[in-house]
Amino acid sequence: MTFADLGLSDELLRAVNESGYSDPTPIQRQAIPSVLMGRDLIGIAQTGTGKTAAFVLPMIDILGEGRSRARMPRSLILEPTRELAAQVSENFEKYGKYHKLSMALLIGGTNMADQIKKLEKGVDVLIATPGRLMDLFGRGKILLTGCNLLVIDEADRMLDMGFIPDIEEICTKLPTNRQTLLFSATMPGPIKKLADKFLQSPKTIEVARPATANTSIDQRIFRVDARKKKDALVSLLRGEEVRNAIVFSNRKTTVRELATSLKRSGFSVGQIHGDMEQPERIKELDRFKSEEINILVASDVAARGLDIKGVSHVFNFDVPWQPDDYIHRIGRTGRAGATGTAITLATSADADAIAAIEKLTGMKIAAVEGAPEAPTVQPREEKPARKTRERKPKAVEKPKAEEKPRRVREEPKAKAPAPEREQWPEFETADADEGWNGPVPSFLGQRLG
Repeated sequence: MTFADLGLSDELLRAVNESGYSDPTPIQRQAIPSVLMGRDLIGIAQTGTGKTAAFVLPMIDILGEGRSRARMPRSLILEPTRELAAQVSENFEKYGKYHKLSMALLIGGTNMADQIKKLEKGVDVLIATPGRLMDLFGRGKILLTGCNLLVIDEADRMLDMGFIPDIEEICTKLPTNRQTLLFSATMPGPIKKLADKFLQSPKTIEVARPATANTSIDQRIFRVDARKKKDALVSLLRGEEVRNAIVFSNRKTTVRELATSLKRSGFSVGQIHGDMEQPERIKELDRFKSEEINILVASDVAARGLDIKGVSHVFNFDVPWQPDDYIHRIGRTGRAGATGTAITLATSADADAIAAIEKLTGMKIAAVEGAPEAPTVQPREEKPARKTRERKPKAVEKPKAEEKPRRVREEPKAKAPAPEREQWPEFETADADEGWNGPVPSFLGQRLG
């Protein structure tokens, strides 16, 4: 089956073909026809299966007819993070280049005034995070009564981040007669309740068992001492055939420290975490995508939805606290049918977390004791040592500085009176011991007189 068999327009097929895609993925094959028919949909698929295009492509054709009105978006896509929202907007720009659709991106960390200007002109597609959307709605800058198509993406992530109450409130402000699409990697109880409440007779598509890891990813665990984790990571980065890699950590502070440490070790490194402003995060992602840097240290803010082609390795510097996050982290590699490698550094304290991951995925992950030593480390460290040895003889030559004050002190040693005193005793002792037998000098006679 090709994209042409799914009922998409010629303009859209042209854009898809120019993007380098010819055959739809399983979720795209099943979802696109149903969305084009106007049905509500629940899509359960692991990350990296192409589910973003599964709703973006049919939405472009659906919105191809009609016109937007000021402050009343025609469609709404809710994303849990800024990165995911930006990723979806890139998909609309790529696939919708032959359609005259307007789009606005409502996310935190960017200029709100520019976002309001776009809304006032009217947009066909509104991509937003719940927080910024509710903020603008509360200010009266946006109306949702004209929104006839809603997409709730990464619903289980929304649940983890506490956005479900916001989503429920947003849904109450939308028209009752609308089309709703819900996508999630897993289907926990609260998400099922949300779907039952706001979707009407949805078609459910499940292309993989919930939380099933991608079989094209080589997964390994290295058991290491907690104090040697950084050394183990450096060894693996040098020893593995790493083209580019994402290194995940649980804490933002660890992300910063680890990025600094890897830079000192000579790696080309960037970082992304929740404390960074949105322009900074986008800049770091762009550097990674353009191969200006080849290692990106990240918190779980980057674990889902980022479609970065050709990531060869994922390293879990920390074992994730939630088993589901393991699936999404390693899903950054092995995308679109490619192979990848996922390596987790685990300490003795991580035994329960590893067991939970293996239980969720239904597979045993190969474990290795300790990380391999990197053969290229020693030669690089010898060069600066030789340079310092050559400089040592130059620094020892300091006697000259000590000789200068000695020369200054030697000048006053020649005391003028000393030689005169050595001549006069000759007269003093002669008179006292032996007497004077010669004539008295005239000048002495005058003195005596």
